[in-house]
Amino acid sequence: MNITETKNKPLMTQADYAKKLRPFLPKEAFMPDPNKIWILLINVAIVLLGWGIAANLDQWHWYALGLYLPFALIMGNSVIVFAFSTHDLMHNNAIKNPRLKQLVSLMGLTLLWMPPTLWKAVHNREHHNKTNSLDDPDRNYLYEQPKTWGKWLQNLFVPSAEVNPLLFIFGMGYIWGVYVFRHLTSVLLFNNGLTKYPCASFKVSNKERKAIALEFLTILAINITILIYLDFNPVKLILGYFLPIWLGHSGIMFYIYTNHLLCRMTSINDPLINSISVRVPKIFDILHFNFSYHTEHHIFPGLNSDYYPQVQELLKTQFEDRFNLLDALEVWRMLLATPRHYKDENTFTDWSGNKSVPCPLSREDFSLD
Repeated sequence: MNITETKNKPLMTQADYAKKLRPFLPKEAFMPDPNKIWILLINVAIVLLGWGIAANLDQWHWYALGLYLPFALIMGNSVIVFAFSTHDLMHNNAIKNPRLKQLVSLMGLTLLWMPPTLWKAVHNREHHNKTNSLDDPDRNYLYEQPKTWGKWLQNLFVPSAEVNPLLFIFGMGYIWGVYVFRHLTSVLLFNNGLTKYPCASFKVSNKERKAIALEFLTILAINITILIYLDFNPVKLILGYFLPIWLGHSGIMFYIYTNHLLCRMTSINDPLINSISVRVPKIFDILHFNFSYHTEHHIFPGLNSDYYPQVQELLKTQFEDRFNLLDALEVWRMLLATPRHYKDENTFTDWSGNKSVPCPLSREDFSLD
């Protein structure tokens, strides 16, 4: 597949944008923010409290169990906070001690079943340096790729014009687990960069591979301990464990689906062409560390997320004709109206390859408000 430049203007690199925008940002924007560690710990306390309450749900009358649902929702939000606060932590130096940073990262990613060393490899190293290219493990599958179980599950659950609504809703809370399983098994069982079932395979070093295995065993042990604490009781497990995790993973995927899946593929890592920022109600930006400002994050991965709105204003001023900034619901409308496989770098197609739908964010078709 030959990935070309945009028709009107050449692609720019992440470094190009960073060089142009960096002089307009204050020095403190690039300093670590330890406050986010405290927010992570507060949410750990919320989840622990939730499990403490759930441990007694077998003593509640059945008609009172609905009273626990609001707390399950709060716990679900805490799972989202775990993901996004740890995501930020692993991009910066808020914790300088490497062992302490590893411990906090492990704590933040345990309910996501994601070993921190694997996250650093798949996200920080592979995805950020190869965004929406052929080698990006986070892109859509190509139509021409083999129809493996990984591709089949992705097609079954991700938002598209063909997806079954019930499977889509079910998959919102479970596709993250599929994503982790694909890459975890790829590097632990094979680690040759040749496995076919991920969107794009990659290798890790022997040291990383051992760390990933040890971290996963630790995550497994912690989650089994939680299940034991909840007595393997179905009511306790459904309301206190599975429901909060499903809600949290669904909230995470609500954002992740909007990040890149509607964008064209690019061989040059141009964040304004291959990424999307979305507008969400302000309360969600406050709760979720401005994760909706995704293009801004790809330009400055280690930036304090409190300053993403400032970067966005600079982008709207200096690169308005290139910047993908849309309402979240509009992005979702387009996700559910288009196929989810790349036929070529600018065209989507379905599982059967019968459709040809141009990328809706091509410069000819897309204009900002």
